[in-house]
Amino acid sequence: MLGGRGPIRDGSATITGLLLGLTLPPGMPLWMVVLGSVAAIGIGKALFGGLGQNVFNPALVGRAFLKAAFPTAITTRPQVGGPFLALRGDNFAVPLMSAQAPDVITQATPLGRMKFEQVGTDLGSLFFGNTGGSVGETCAVLILLLGAYLAWKQYLNWRIPASILLTVAVFTGIMHALGVIEQGPLFMLFSGGLMLGAVYMATDMVTSPLTHRGCWIFGIGIGVLVVLIRVWGGLPEGVMYAILLMNALVPFINQATQPRVFGMPGKVALKGKAVAS
Repeated sequence: MLGGRGPIRDGSATITGLLLGLTLPPGMPLWMVVLGSVAAIGIGKALFGGLGQNVFNPALVGRAFLKAAFPTAITTRPQVGGPFLALRGDNFAVPLMSAQAPDVITQATPLGRMKFEQVGTDLGSLFFGNTGGSVGETCAVLILLLGAYLAWKQYLNWRIPASILLTVAVFTGIMHALGVIEQGPLFMLFSGGLMLGAVYMATDMVTSPLTHRGCWIFGIGIGVLVVLIRVWGGLPEGVMYAILLMNALVPFINQATQPRVFGMPGKVALKGKAVAS
C-alpha cells in the first residue's frame, strides 16, 4: 500500500516521479533524485493520508526539498549540446562525496541570465527548447501540444493553464510597456518552468479547485505570484513557489466558490470532480 491508500500499481507514484524528474536539471546526481522522490511521496503525499488527500503537489514538494537541501546541484545545468542520450554532470556521483565534474561546462538559464546579467535569449530557442534548463521545461511547443491533447481528452481543466498564461502575458505586457522590465510577455511565457508548471503541475486534480470559477481564481493567483517573484524576488524563477502557495489556498477557494443547489438556502459541499459555477 502507498501512504495507506491504494496499491502501488495505481500509477500515482510513477506519475509523481516522472513529474519530479521533469523539474530537475539533467546533471542532477541520481542519489539526490532518489531523496527528492522519497520526500515527494513521504512528505507530499503519505503524510497527508495518501492518494487524494494531499494538499500540495507532491512533485513540487520533492523539488522544494531538493531546492532547500541541494541548492547548488539543482541550479547547475550542463551546457546545451552533445549527444542526446549522453550522461550529464554528476549523474552517478557518490552520495555526499562529489562536486561538479571539472570537465563539464555549465550555463545559466534564460531567466537567470536576464535577471542577473541583463542578457536576453532568442525566442526561437526558447520555443523549440535549444536552451539550458530542467529536463521538461525548455521546449514550449512540445508542452503546449501535449497539453492541448490532455485538455481535449479532458484529463485536465484547460481553465487553469489558460488563466495562468493569460495573467502572466497581460501583467508582463503592462510592465514592459511601462518600462519596468526589458523583456516582453513572450519571453516570460516561454522561459523557465512556466509552461511545465501551468500545464502539468497546477492542473493536478487533487490540489486544484473543484469549480470552474475557482480554477480561474487559482490560475490568476499563480500568474500574479510568478511575475512578482520573477521581477522583484531574489530568485529568477517563481513557478514552484507560486503553485505551492496557491495549493494552500485551494480549500478556501473551494469554500468561496461552492455553487448553490436549487431549492436549498445555502451552499452545498463539493465532492468529486469539478462542478460548473
